[in-house]
Amino acid sequence: MQHDPVCGMEVDPATARHHSEHAGARYVFCCNGCKTKFDADPAKYLRPKPVSLPADAEATYTCPMHPEVRQKGPGSCPKCGMALEPEMPTAAPVENLELKDFRRRLWICAVLTAPLFVVEMAGHALGLHTPGWAQFALATPVVLWGGWPFFQRGWDSVLTGHLNMFTLVALGTGISWLFSAVALIVPDAIPANMRGMYFEASAVIVTLVLVGQVLELRAREQTSDAMRALLNLAPTSALRVGDDGAEETMDVAAIHVGDRLRVRPGEKIPVDGVVAVGRATVDESMITGESMPVRKAPGATVYAASLNTTGSFVMRADRVGAETLLSRIVQMVAQAQRSRAPVQRLADHVSQWFVPTVIVFAVAAFASWMTFGPEPRFSYAMVAAVSVLIIACPCALGLATPMSIMVGVGRGARDGVLIRNAEALERFEKVDTLLIDKTGTLTEGKPAVTAIQPRADFAEEDILRLAASVERASEHPLGAALVAAAKARNLTLDTATDFESDSGRGVQARVGGRLVRVGSAPFTGATDDAAALRAAGATAIFISVDGVFAGVFGIADPIKATTAQALTDLRADGLRIVMLTGDHRGTAEAIARQLGITEIEAEVLPQDKAAAVTRLRGEGRTVAMAGDGVNDAPALAAADVGIAMGTGTDVAMESAGITLVRGDLAGLVRARRLSRATMGNIRQNLFLAFAYNAAGVPIAAGVLYPVFGLTLSPTIAAAAMALSSVSVIANALRLRRAPL
Repeated sequence: MQHDPVCGMEVDPATARHHSEHAGARYVFCCNGCKTKFDADPAKYLRPKPVSLPADAEATYTCPMHPEVRQKGPGSCPKCGMALEPEMPTAAPVENLELKDFRRRLWICAVLTAPLFVVEMAGHALGLHTPGWAQFALATPVVLWGGWPFFQRGWDSVLTGHLNMFTLVALGTGISWLFSAVALIVPDAIPANMRGMYFEASAVIVTLVLVGQVLELRAREQTSDAMRALLNLAPTSALRVGDDGAEETMDVAAIHVGDRLRVRPGEKIPVDGVVAVGRATVDESMITGESMPVRKAPGATVYAASLNTTGSFVMRADRVGAETLLSRIVQMVAQAQRSRAPVQRLADHVSQWFVPTVIVFAVAAFASWMTFGPEPRFSYAMVAAVSVLIIACPCALGLATPMSIMVGVGRGARDGVLIRNAEALERFEKVDTLLIDKTGTLTEGKPAVTAIQPRADFAEEDILRLAASVERASEHPLGAALVAAAKARNLTLDTATDFESDSGRGVQARVGGRLVRVGSAPFTGATDDAAALRAAGATAIFISVDGVFAGVFGIADPIKATTAQALTDLRADGLRIVMLTGDHRGTAEAIARQLGITEIEAEVLPQDKAAAVTRLRGEGRTVAMAGDGVNDAPALAAADVGIAMGTGTDVAMESAGITLVRGDLAGLVRARRLSRATMGNIRQNLFLAFAYNAAGVPIAAGVLYPVFGLTLSPTIAAAAMALSSVSVIANALRLRRAPL
């Protein structure tokens, strides 16, 4: 394969010539071999050349602290001044222009600031004086060029009325540099007792703020790791099987619904679909978070990006592009990471008044030092005011909640727990009552043969083969369970003739010349002694051969393997468990006994489920509802937290705040732990932010001076300000390793 020198795509000249007369052509591309344009579908023959792309000017960008801010292309937030980031991450590496620019500014400023800082400190130690013009020459490029983004954002904050951290940084560095420049250039304009130069402090502050910004931008990039990992799971090509059996490699983007695709051992599944031919073992851990491989037979559903570990099969594409489960996961995670938790309101309310309060505090500190401070009063007052402006950074407070939400939601996606919005994540921690639908939530949702009890001289496989041979012509779900059980045992079914169906009683047909009846006890002439099966929650299906009772089948909706342990863990966590089902009470009670559930509401209609949620909430309960069907959607929407099974219906998932991709309650346990870990992390971040400012601002103002004779220099204040934001981000990133 070769790269076209113009478009950078890989082109196979031979293939391009061969398909140059393609009847359904819609595109034009250059063949690198003959430099001729061909009409063909490039998706079949071209592969993108891996490159690092610049920021997409057409993509939508948003602010992690203010998700309501959205614009085309990169920029800075008009409210907080932070760099905007893409609303939807991409699998391809995208160059962060903001980070690149700030790194360049940091290195140049560090080179200029280092000698200024060293010489100034040495001068103080040795009692020497650094010439003012030398300080001016080194500090001015740092402040005016290196700090120019801060001045821009600070000015924008004044114009928009949204004062933020850059307002304080611009005021502190701008005032100290400007006063120093005037004192140097026009010394007579300032009284002798007020003259002073703060070039070194201004330059160090700008450099340290740049350090903090670079660390913050790098840390924010890491929050997208889970999303990028998900996007990179999907393969880029697939093997399509034509109607004539011929196979061709094509781009995944060119696959259409209904296409037949071959998946060989070791390959990733390209799109969502159903196995048509063959059997395989598939590792779905990258989608569901479950480590155990799943056996796939004809009719089984397979998902894009899961790995075929053994066996080869042909699948039918059912969902492609943005409709695949992987794409929907990415979309849901991206939306959740931009949502706001109710706890964020506290930080928003404080931030609204924070910057004006700090400015007033800085003015008060300046006035206090000028009135009561020792000589040189102006120098002390200037240092105190600048230190207050610099150290009181609201960025840490603003980042406390959104950073934890972004990391927590990404962590959940990695483990098969999809969070639709931050509110659901926050509320789930407080849930004390869990309503659970039975069919498809506690159970598999598919009738299956759970017991075979042969009579007389019949063997298990004989009566199963005969029953399945008759039921193959039936459309009843219980009959389908018998057929599925026979296929699972690789039994060869016989041809059934003279098929008859007696609605509500059973079916009959001749198999190998023998009259076989399958259905109720009266219909088959059997003795009804299946009480034990019914007590276990199964439906009894009888079979007779030539009028002789041959056996009974127990058909039930089996409980999911992870359900019992998950309920045990949830009860241990203090949750009240209530089964809510439309099934008959007898069946519900049988399932409840097996799972240790003591509260049951059976034979309820969809509207009754929603009413049950409303009733419990009226009792002061915080209610979560878990379900998978259309009939569960009203209750999911009515609950404080709706939890949908990923194996269920789209309506249920749209109505829920949390989706368990794997579709079992083990994911619910992980979701509960994730909620607690994330909310605990948010509280830690808010404490760090509030405690930092509560201690830092008074110290910067000079509260320790009367007792200990200590003051805080603007340089130390700048370092503390940068570290406050980094500490909040670093704490949020710990969620990536939280045990679930």
